[in-house]
Amino acid sequence: MVMLNRTLAVLLLVVFVATALWSQLGRSYAAYNADDGTANKTASRREKKTPTMLDYPQPRRGDTVDDYHGTEVADPYRWLEEPDSPETREWIEAENRVTESYLSQIPKRKKIRQRLTELWNYERYGLPWSEGDTYFYTHNDGLQNQSVLMMADAGSFHAGDEPRALLDPNKLSEDGTVSLAGSRVSDDGKYLAYGLASGGSDWNEWHVRDVASGRDLDDHLKWVKFSGASWTKDGRGFFYSRYDEPPEGEKLTQANYFQKVFYHKLGSDQSEDKLVYDRKDHKDWGFSGEVTDDGKYLVINVWQGTRRENQVFYQELDGKEPGDTTTVELLTGFDADYNFVGNDGSRFYFLTDNDAPRRRLIAIDIERPDRQHWQELVSQSDDILQRVSLVGDQFFAVYLKDASSRVKVFDLAGKHLRDVELAGIGSASGFGGDRDDKETFYGFSSYTTPTTIYRYDLASGESTLWRRPKIDFKSDRYETKQLFTASKDGTHVPIFVTHKKGLKLDGNNPTLLYGYGGFNIALTPGFDVRSAVWMEMGGVYAVATLRGGGEYGVEWHEGGRLHNKQNVFDDFFAAAEHLIEQKYTRPETLAIAGRSNGGLLVGAAMTQRPELFGATLPGVGVMDMLRFHKFTIGWAWVSEYGSADDAEVFPTLYRYSPLHSLKPGVKYPATLIVTADHDDRVVPAHSFKFAAALQAAQRSGPHVPPVLIRIETRAGHGAGMALKKKIDETTDELAFLVQTLGM
Repeated sequence: MVMLNRTLAVLLLVVFVATALWSQLGRSYAAYNADDGTANKTASRREKKTPTMLDYPQPRRGDTVDDYHGTEVADPYRWLEEPDSPETREWIEAENRVTESYLSQIPKRKKIRQRLTELWNYERYGLPWSEGDTYFYTHNDGLQNQSVLMMADAGSFHAGDEPRALLDPNKLSEDGTVSLAGSRVSDDGKYLAYGLASGGSDWNEWHVRDVASGRDLDDHLKWVKFSGASWTKDGRGFFYSRYDEPPEGEKLTQANYFQKVFYHKLGSDQSEDKLVYDRKDHKDWGFSGEVTDDGKYLVINVWQGTRRENQVFYQELDGKEPGDTTTVELLTGFDADYNFVGNDGSRFYFLTDNDAPRRRLIAIDIERPDRQHWQELVSQSDDILQRVSLVGDQFFAVYLKDASSRVKVFDLAGKHLRDVELAGIGSASGFGGDRDDKETFYGFSSYTTPTTIYRYDLASGESTLWRRPKIDFKSDRYETKQLFTASKDGTHVPIFVTHKKGLKLDGNNPTLLYGYGGFNIALTPGFDVRSAVWMEMGGVYAVATLRGGGEYGVEWHEGGRLHNKQNVFDDFFAAAEHLIEQKYTRPETLAIAGRSNGGLLVGAAMTQRPELFGATLPGVGVMDMLRFHKFTIGWAWVSEYGSADDAEVFPTLYRYSPLHSLKPGVKYPATLIVTADHDDRVVPAHSFKFAAALQAAQRSGPHVPPVLIRIETRAGHGAGMALKKKIDETTDELAFLVQTLGM
């Protein structure tokens, strides 16, 4: 069993990397396969006439000015930080009217929505796992807003018989905006603890369901955020983390500090939950607790913001009541990343970058924890060791080689047993399970192939197909290449490029370049309906591997954070210029996209090099680098970005902050900003203020590229968004690209 470790905790609280990378639209599949595209290109150019001159709202400019270490910085749209004020709501409605008026005039919009709906309508499965004699997995029949948690007994599962639904989130709201945010089944398979998110919020409410009857118990936990659940071995209760209840009206904006670990006993009220661990002296420490496979220990992962380094504490549970035991601080000082993998009694296994920037697997005997007694089981290699799981007495090690997965299997002594053969350039997921399991499941996905799930037999090492999606996408007509170019300082930058086979390199291909570059998160190949439709329309889809991410280890991450953040933007520019040099595209037909930290990337790129791009899609981006740390979990990103409160860091942030880099009278690329009015990860004020300022700064006159903002309601940062809303958002983004790039 792999604990809810620091990596997962960071993924939960950090700027969200959308699994579905971006949203777009285009014309129908049949249209571009009818001829060589010449007639369609000509027709599209005729259609490119910009819909009537845009009449943007004229928001009030306030007189707020802040003093940052002697530098006065105006913030005229500070009032937009109040998402539910009457003035802000009026502005939101006015902006959405302008955006809808523009998008509704695009002829291809309807066909794009139709094709997206057709292509998204395929069966999707989650990776199976078992507890007791029952198997669990998620399933979506195609156009369900939310996937359904399914269950089947072992006999039915292996026979392929019909499973039954254990939890269907689609029945919990009329608009499909209540999503399953987390789930954990007790070891005996009797109870399901599950968290629900409403409207995309990071706040979760947790419940308990009796698996046999499918009925909920009375247990109800609130104010849970960035937490899973971990059951005790006896199944009498579970550990979870929560915050104090925020003041009325501030739950979407108040900074989240002082997370605490609690134990909830089945059948009791949340007010009776036992406090297991907290730190009143460290408001910025967060915690996730995981019970070891043998049930003897609670391992407490201690994270501080989104820094890569963490600490690890533990409590002995054997024969003791939860919370009535001493906490032992095993790994302290935030000196490295320690990812708990599993244990054999007092022998704890960790994946770590301690003395290994590309990570290694070590064993620590907690009875002899001094570093001279640590044992290295798997040494670091030339490739980064991304993650390790322990299943059936075998370590499954997933490596990244130039951002593509490789999988190796080791025994408990660290001896290499075999490799797991994968289908090519892509991403491997899964390999979870318990120590007594005889099998595990894994998925493989690429830019042209949806996730295919395999069953892996631990004894024989053989993989057999479990589920292969049937989708109306001709993957054999497309190809993926990996290019390399040099950034401004000579650093090599990989670029995945996917497109139709036989693409003519004449510099005229509409190209969408996606990037992220932050928080030690690796951006690896994966299938997405949105990029598939884009490529069907004749577009080139490119993904740049940027510094700041986790694709090449510690040095790669460090090279793109704090004062080195400009390297991320320079890497992105190098990727864009390489695509132009290699005749894939030209500035007028090159669009860029990114979400969250990737939205920051797009904002910085378009303000620093507006002439390099024809269109931009910044999604739920961090645009105000001077005030991001004042809202919800934004303070946690200071370890990645730094803070304007620091006199030494302020000049760096001020220099690239998208909101503060806008200059009046500049011709900025056509831009569609995407956000949601109840995003409590990257609060919508970032996008609101950036949109208002960009519209005011954009050069006036005829043939000026449009600047629009699309503000979704009943949605958050992206996780758990109802499929209908995804299709609507993607339709609008793709339609915008079709129009502005003259496709």
